[in-house]
This record gives sequence, structure tokens and C-alpha cells, in this order.
Amino acid sequence: MTTKVLIPDSIDLDLPDDDRWQFITTKTDEPIPEEHLDAEVYVQWMQPQNLVEDAAKRLTDVKLVQTFMAGVDAVKKAGFSDDVILTNGVHLHDATVSEHTIALTLYLLRRLDESVRQQEKKNWSRELGEGQPLHPEDRVTTLIGANVLVWGFGQISQHLAPIMKALGANVTGVASTAGERAGFPVIATEDVHDHLADTDVLISVLPANDSTKDLLNADVFAALPKRAVVVNVGRGHALNENDLLRALESGEIVGAAIDVTKQMPLPAESPLWDAPNLLITPHAAGGRPVGAEDRLLANLEALDGNGDFVGKR
Repeated sequence: MTTKVLIPDSIDLDLPDDDRWQFITTKTDEPIPEEHLDAEVYVQWMQPQNLVEDAAKRLTDVKLVQTFMAGVDAVKKAGFSDDVILTNGVHLHDATVSEHTIALTLYLLRRLDESVRQQEKKNWSRELGEGQPLHPEDRVTTLIGANVLVWGFGQISQHLAPIMKALGANVTGVASTAGERAGFPVIATEDVHDHLADTDVLISVLPANDSTKDLLNADVFAALPKRAVVVNVGRGHALNENDLLRALESGEIVGAAIDVTKQMPLPAESPLWDAPNLLITPHAAGGRPVGAEDRLLANLEALDGNGDFVGKR
């Protein structure tokens, strides 16, 4: 028996020619055609939420939903039956989000925005180069010796931390419980304020749930030293944007970079666009799941009884 697998055209997968599976490409921004409502596998990647919900209602034979997102929030909200197996894209974004986080952090620390402005003026700025101190008193300009606090120490953060360490940073994680993960010290969320005064770089990789709403707020920014920078590559849900705006405008922190916002796309009228010393990237940290083919094939095999599901939620 052949299993029909629906794959959106938002992703290009190199899949084998196997009689067990019929791979059907569907339009990401259109409802599933009537002739494919007998599909047993639905791949979720970049479809609008209303179409995911439409799929949940109309795919009456679906057995497996494979999302390439790190979480399954959108799929769970869509309303698929409880007996449908949900598998996520855990680990598929570890490398790309880590890479983007490093880019954002170094952009802030190495003052690349200022270099761009000086280049536009055709000015060889001696204030930015040639004989600068490694650790000036009022600014962090390198990851060498920097205290980096990573809030939300899951799989992505555990991939990121060794890279930060290799660049010279002292990395500490923050999670719901204290201990050690992947060889790095981890403090409990309830103790985070005790560590903020010594933090040079605060990175949020927090998920969106009831306990993380606006965790990055005025109290946090006030507790950081003025030399600190803040980077958010987790969820916009965790950041109080008004508090960040005030912290940047007042000079309470030296700079920030965000890859996510509460409302995406960020509206043109948002004051964040004009915030001083703020870099905004358009949810670009992930978006390129590495190993998506292998994940889907492994879970198709599991559906056939061959092995365990990967990323089952």
C-alpha cells in the first residue's frame, strides 16, 4: 500500500523514488485540493495558520503531521485529532540559529553599524580601528572574556554555547532548573537577577508559553550594566518591546538585536524601526531546516513500523 505524503512548495526536498510513498507537492498558500484529502502524511512548513487549520479539518485520514519547526505550537493549535502523531524539527535549526546569533552578537560588539555609517561618509575612522583597547571600560568589544548569559538553554543553546566558548566567552545558561547541561553551568530562572549585573551579552532563546511572557523587561534591563547588549532569537512573546525601546533610548543598555517581534511582520508604524542602536532581522535566524529530508524519511519509516519516531511530541 502506498502512503500519500503532502509536501508544501515552500521547501525543496531531495526524496527517494520509493513505491511505499507518493510525494505530492501542494501550494503553500492554497487549500489542499480535493483529490489529495486522502493523504496520510501532512508536512507543515510556512503555510499560513488558517490553512493548517483547514488541513486539520479536511484531512480525515491523516496519521502523521511532520513540522519542520522546532516546536509544534502551530500544529497543536490547528486542531488535529489526538490520535494523529505530531513530529517536530528539533535540531534542524540548531546550526543556523546559532550562526545567526553569533552574527548579531558580533555586529553589536564590533560596532559594525558604526563602521557602515563611517563608510558611507568615506571616513577612515580611527575611533573604530587601529590601536583600540581589548576591554574598554564603557563598552564590550569582543567575546574574549565576555560573560554571556543564554536564557533558554535547550538544544539550540547547547549548540551555540561551545561556539561562544571557542571565541573566548564565559557562557552560563538559564533554565527552569539549575545544574549542568552539555558541560555548561546552568542557573535557575528564579536566580537570573543575581547574575545580570555581571552580564555583558544577554541572549534569549526562550520559547513562547505562559511562563515566558515579557520575561525580558524593564527590571532585567535595569539590572544589566550599561555596557551590555541584548540579543533575542527565541520568540517575540518573551520580550517587552516598550521596555526595550525605553532602555535603548535612555542608554540603559548599549545596544540590542532582535530576530523576532510580537507581531510579525513588524508593522511599518512600530517605533522599533527607529530605535537607537537596534538591529532588526526579519525572523531570519532559522528558516533553513538542515536535514529535513532525513527527518521526514525517518518518521515515514517509523510510520511503517521501522524504528522510532524522531521529534515526537
